[in-house]
Amino acid sequence: MSLLTRLKTAFFAAPSPERREVATTLDGQDLTRGYLRAMDRLEPQDTVLQQHGSGNYDLYQAVLDDWQVRSTFQQRQLALTACEWTVEPGGSKRADRYAADHLREALTHIGWDRVSQAMHYGVFYGFAVAECLWAKDGATIALDAVKVRDRQRFAFLANGELRLLTLQDAWRGEALPERKFWAFQTGSDHDDEPYGLGLAHTLYWPVRFKKGGLKFWLIAAEKYGSPTAAGWFPPGTSAADQQRLLAALQRIQTDAALILPEGMRTELLEAKRSSTLDYERLCVYLDQAVAKIVLGQVMTSEAVGGQYKAEVQNTVRRELIKADADLICESFNRSVVRWLTDWNYPGAAYPRVYRQTEADEDLNARAEREQRLFTLGYRPTLQTIIDTYGGDWEAVNTPEPAETGNPVTEQNQAPTFADPGDLPDPTAPLTERLGQTAEPLMQALLAPIEKLLDEAESLEAFREQLLTLYPDLDVKAFATLMGEALAVAELTGRFEVQDGR
Repeated sequence: MSLLTRLKTAFFAAPSPERREVATTLDGQDLTRGYLRAMDRLEPQDTVLQQHGSGNYDLYQAVLDDWQVRSTFQQRQLALTACEWTVEPGGSKRADRYAADHLREALTHIGWDRVSQAMHYGVFYGFAVAECLWAKDGATIALDAVKVRDRQRFAFLANGELRLLTLQDAWRGEALPERKFWAFQTGSDHDDEPYGLGLAHTLYWPVRFKKGGLKFWLIAAEKYGSPTAAGWFPPGTSAADQQRLLAALQRIQTDAALILPEGMRTELLEAKRSSTLDYERLCVYLDQAVAKIVLGQVMTSEAVGGQYKAEVQNTVRRELIKADADLICESFNRSVVRWLTDWNYPGAAYPRVYRQTEADEDLNARAEREQRLFTLGYRPTLQTIIDTYGGDWEAVNTPEPAETGNPVTEQNQAPTFADPGDLPDPTAPLTERLGQTAEPLMQALLAPIEKLLDEAESLEAFREQLLTLYPDLDVKAFATLMGEALAVAELTGRFEVQDGR
């Protein structure tokens, strides 16, 4: 440890960090849940799920059945799986490459697109759970399949442990084996909610309001779409005759002819106004709200707006897709990928799988940009060209320019001059000698400090004795050294200006 580091440690020593979890959800520390022990079950804090679904995710399954929710979420889902996936080694060693190759084969075998699509429903519900099925493949452990399970079969304990709900224990659930289940949570604004908070929480009310609006819209369409049959009967008509009149009026909508008792009259009442427009506007508004929640915009689900707005809003949609891809891939990398690597290639750097969510680069625009840079004196390297455009490349042999006039000979050759940047620095010896002179002086200055730091009984004693360490310090030698240093610095500056450096 250097003297400067030791001095910093002595004067600015910080207290050791607190490694315990302080704001835990256990033992009554979480006032939003009350007293909880490690083995107590946590309930989702989703208010919609608690108040309208009794904690049952079937409530959100009905939300997903809405055609606008289904179509917009399917857009987001298919756009995710349409992005090509890539496996990248964690390092450059041979074991790192082998681990990446093994992961690539495993993802191809299990159908990574299918698994990603099924796990993507965790974005809708708030969390997703999948079971890894392992198999023995020679000397290695292989990932034979990944099965996404129904989230309603699982619960979380207060310590964050994932449990499987069974008939034997339908409340706290049974313990699960390690390195077997892959799960992730999303959407919640804090880490104390292991169930997450999915899109369904926000979509519930627009979908519910739309269902009510559609119901009244259909009633209005029936009411105002055809005239209402009205009947009149004379005073004293019996209840049986009144029922026969009502039955006759009801047959007007289906029968071409009917008969009525004598003295009774019927008439068709036309609707005075139509209110269907209000219901239509409500349903359109709610459909647009659904599109904004799922896709962040409406233009990829509704034919509205101009080309510029479409490009801007489609960019928002791509950002959501990238976020979904990162969520699924990174959670898989932190769990399943590490398990496979530790079992089969211990010590190797962990590979990672990710999806190419960025749009392909416009190579024509890049070529034009590189052409403009070439006119300014810059060109890409051969490796950059291969990485960008692919294929094999070789340099083009340009012909030598034709000679004109007399050849250059030793007699008529123009004189050449040395490049100013090639001239030796005349101040270099002075700088070297200055360093040789300064070294013993600095050692003599720092040696007493090191000795005092080693012998001092405490920091307070070291600080008090430090002020009395140099009672008879001769500063002449330091003043001479400082004067020589200033002179060398001035000469160096003059040389650099003259040399054009």
